[in-house]
Amino acid sequence: MAGEFPYPYKGYRFKVEIDNIFVAGFSEVTGFDATIDVTEYREGDAKDNTVRKLPGLVKYSNITFKRGVVDAIEFFTWLDEINQGKITPERKSVIVRLFDDSNQDTPVAEWKLVRAFPCKYVGPDLKGASSDVAIESIEFAHEGLVRTSLGGGGAE
Repeated sequence: MAGEFPYPYKGYRFKVEIDNIFVAGFSEVTGFDATIDVTEYREGDAKDNTVRKLPGLVKYSNITFKRGVVDAIEFFTWLDEINQGKITPERKSVIVRLFDDSNQDTPVAEWKLVRAFPCKYVGPDLKGASSDVAIESIEFAHEGLVRTSLGGGGAE
């Protein structure tokens, strides 16, 4: 029906790829954020007191990925290369793809982190009296965030 608004997608079906290689599943991805600084100025010959505003630098927040601890240590190895003094860390494309509830393998949206590299690792909290899953997190710095819509307009 024309004019109907689509339902928003649910945020629990997603996959993460690094340089087009699927990476073990994550339970949470947070921090998609872009901010444009605003530069305020007043023109010298302005007759009013109105502040003019111009867009300035674009800043991107670091993105945090959380998952249960598994045997894969590729992120920790990548982070350790930087820690060992590698002057220019290897930067990669990190893509988070969102899928709808139709159980099809066609993504409906994606977020691409441009020139990303790991900047923080947090190991699991271990407690002898707990049966919780051991969760680790890795944080990525990046130089750009590209949001692409791949779906048909919304969830069914």
